[in-house]
Amino acid sequence: MSDNNNKALSGGEFLIRDVSHNDIFIPEEWTEEQKMIKQTCADFVQQEIVPLLDRIDAMEEGLMPSLLEKAGELGLLGISVPEEFGGMGMDFVTSMLTTEELGQAHSFSVAFGAHTGIGTLPTLYYGTNEQIQQFVPKLASGEWKACYCLTEPGSGSDANSGKTRAVLSDDGKHWIINGQKMWITNGGFADMFTVFAKIDDDENLSAFILTKDMEGISLNPEEKKMGIKGSSTRQVFFNNVKVPVENQLYERGKGFKIAVNILNIGRIKLAAGVLGGAKGVVSDSVQYANEREQFGRSISKYGAIRQKLARMATAVYALESATYRAAQNIDDAIHDLVAGGMDKGEATLKGIASFAPECAILKVFGSEALDYCADEGVQIHGGMGYSAETRIEKSYRDSRINRIFEGTNEINRMLTVDMILKKGMKGELDLMGPAMNVANDLMGIPDFGDAPSDEFEQFRGYISNFKKAILLVAGAAVQKLMQTLAKEQEVLLAIADMTIQTYVAESVLLRTEKRVKTLGLSDNTSQINMMKAFIFEANEIISTSAREALMSFAEGDELRMMLMGIKRFTKMDPFNIKDVRQQIAQTLIDKNQYCF
Repeated sequence: MSDNNNKALSGGEFLIRDVSHNDIFIPEEWTEEQKMIKQTCADFVQQEIVPLLDRIDAMEEGLMPSLLEKAGELGLLGISVPEEFGGMGMDFVTSMLTTEELGQAHSFSVAFGAHTGIGTLPTLYYGTNEQIQQFVPKLASGEWKACYCLTEPGSGSDANSGKTRAVLSDDGKHWIINGQKMWITNGGFADMFTVFAKIDDDENLSAFILTKDMEGISLNPEEKKMGIKGSSTRQVFFNNVKVPVENQLYERGKGFKIAVNILNIGRIKLAAGVLGGAKGVVSDSVQYANEREQFGRSISKYGAIRQKLARMATAVYALESATYRAAQNIDDAIHDLVAGGMDKGEATLKGIASFAPECAILKVFGSEALDYCADEGVQIHGGMGYSAETRIEKSYRDSRINRIFEGTNEINRMLTVDMILKKGMKGELDLMGPAMNVANDLMGIPDFGDAPSDEFEQFRGYISNFKKAILLVAGAAVQKLMQTLAKEQEVLLAIADMTIQTYVAESVLLRTEKRVKTLGLSDNTSQINMMKAFIFEANEIISTSAREALMSFAEGDELRMMLMGIKRFTKMDPFNIKDVRQQIAQTLIDKNQYCF
């Protein structure tokens, strides 16, 4: 890395360190091999999935498992699996690209994500050599399908409160498992179940590998769902299921650690999946707007529609910028740990865990970006958008689950702040020094410095001020509320929104600057305009969230002083946002698809 102290960035550290555009990966830098994998995924979706969408949603018997097997034949189920276990052994960023491209596959993308992520990775990363050799090659090929059994009727967000129990048999050869799990994706056709249960009266969960041929496993009928109708979702019951002791996964009482680390992966993978879905929604919407005529002209000529298209595309460009920035940071962290002598599986988990705040940020921003795009997509389609004949109607229903999957967005917002503050308390991040500097700055005369040399320097100044706003609000909240901060969820949600917008805004700026200054790409007008538009919108959210948080716990002169600080930190020079969005929309309309 080439930033200010020549040390690789760690998770959450973006808040207190400047980042150079040279230090991030952007999608314009894909290798030819990665582009070929992306094209393979795109072809698979268009040829194998799109023609069968209605049959998939009707849950035609055996169809989804057969599609997973076809994906396995192409190597798509084993992207992250080492070659010695039947996979392709690709890096984390490439696995994200695969997830993105298959994100346009509606219910199939859910089955694919559950199988390759939470279905396969616990065994790959936490299994013994014997367990990996026994199970992972079958999962990588698609011969076996996998599911993950964590959630219970009484334990959703509070996963560690599960009631499923494991007791050692008298002869010491089996764990006897009893309990119930719900919302189990791929449950209806899974060959292998990763099941979380508490041994005896343990405080924390343990994990076990079960197979469908074990007696005592039974399933409820398929759940009827709002969306993702083609994905199998069942309740699973365990009645005195005898599990060989060698099928215990990892160490006793460490199941919750597995769950948390796999969730980190799931969160950033979800961001990649919804990115693919959002690109498809924007393309569908542009094409419909170009085809649909009202009052003698296509509706893509009207400002109200153009504004929608521009805002949708801006959200997608922003999500893509932040997702691959974080993915490459994770890949770099994994590489450094492996170079230091750590096992690849353990390094992967530690690398991802080190960027857990960013994983949570991306899960929230991505799921809400897709929901926004799908909602506006329906609006652009008008009455046709409400018809089940259109793909946009399916996209709208399918998108809604993403704000609940992998931990609700409310939980992930609070986790974002909690994880960063805990890093500060552990001394992993120096939050206190920068926060005190911001507080001291409020007492002094503002230093306006020299005029920025270009737009990028000007917008870097805005991002720097966003970070000061976060440090001001979070620092004041910690000082004022102290031990009760964890209970002040409204304040935490506001700080999280500021943090999310700042991380994504910085990612957009860095990507656009790298396009211009490093790659020298000739046409950057739309990208620069999306950067401006996104940072303008982020500024409004940061300003409102900061004021709401401060007014929740401060008062009098202290409150007035901090509000003045927020006004200073969210000051932007005006520009014609309408013209900026018109230009973005015109590019989309001319290309007749998402084209950035």
